[in-house]
Amino acid sequence: MVVPESSAAALVLAESRFGPLELPLAGGRAVAFSARAPDKDSPNEDGCLALELAAGVGLLAVADGCGGLPHGEQAAATALASLRQELEPPRSGVDGEAVAWSTRVYAAFEAASAAVSALGGPCTTLSVVLLEDGTARPFHAGDSPILIFGQRGRRRLEVVAHSPTAYAVEAGFLVEEEAMRHEDRHLVLNALGAEGARIEIGAPVRLRQRDTVLIASDGLSDNLVTEQTVELLRAGPLEVGVAAVAAACADRMAPESGGHPDDLTLLTFRGQTSIDIRRRTSTS
Repeated sequence: MVVPESSAAALVLAESRFGPLELPLAGGRAVAFSARAPDKDSPNEDGCLALELAAGVGLLAVADGCGGLPHGEQAAATALASLRQELEPPRSGVDGEAVAWSTRVYAAFEAASAAVSALGGPCTTLSVVLLEDGTARPFHAGDSPILIFGQRGRRRLEVVAHSPTAYAVEAGFLVEEEAMRHEDRHLVLNALGAEGARIEIGAPVRLRQRDTVLIASDGLSDNLVTEQTVELLRAGPLEVGVAAVAAACADRMAPESGGHPDDLTLLTFRGQTSIDIRRRTSTS
């Protein structure tokens, strides 16, 4: 799977051995956690990427290799590596004009889809958020959730996963708790590497002070309802919230708890506020 790497410009993660990792990004901070399912020895089949693209511009991405097919970890790693390769070099339009970041991200997503398809079998979800000038724009294929919510817990964005149970919840035929226990909860209707893969793009969301952006693998959505996740993450230091969500998922994945053991990846972002700046200045 992806080799854990952290630098001033990028964070690539497939295993958090010592808790969440963080990266300054797009005027704020990204905090990430990733771990294998507690009951398996095989590689983690999902991972994440946080990438600084330019001043005030960043990218968050989570890929979750489809566990029912062979080499899911290879598909996820390929998708993330392709995204990074496509986005890191500077690009210009045919007349030397700058290409919009949303256009570049869409093209990179398409390139990642082609790279996974070229593997000839394995599939992966891919969820991406473009952070640009105080906005967040989602792109996704599959069932890796994307959420944006405020400090008081108000949800400002929640993409609909490409799965039968998610569509049933959206239509009002199931509640979230029922979907988590449903026999078809593992089915995904759209993934890179699968025939007919498609990219869904959302409108940009203007981020407010203390808003939290979250992308995760379904190790989260299969074990915690959205309200629980938001409550743990909405306030307080982001790294503390990420650690609390990871611990809550681990508890749910325990055999006696009736949860669903799975690989878990969490990638979060919060813009830096005046409170954060004062706190960091006073401790430096």
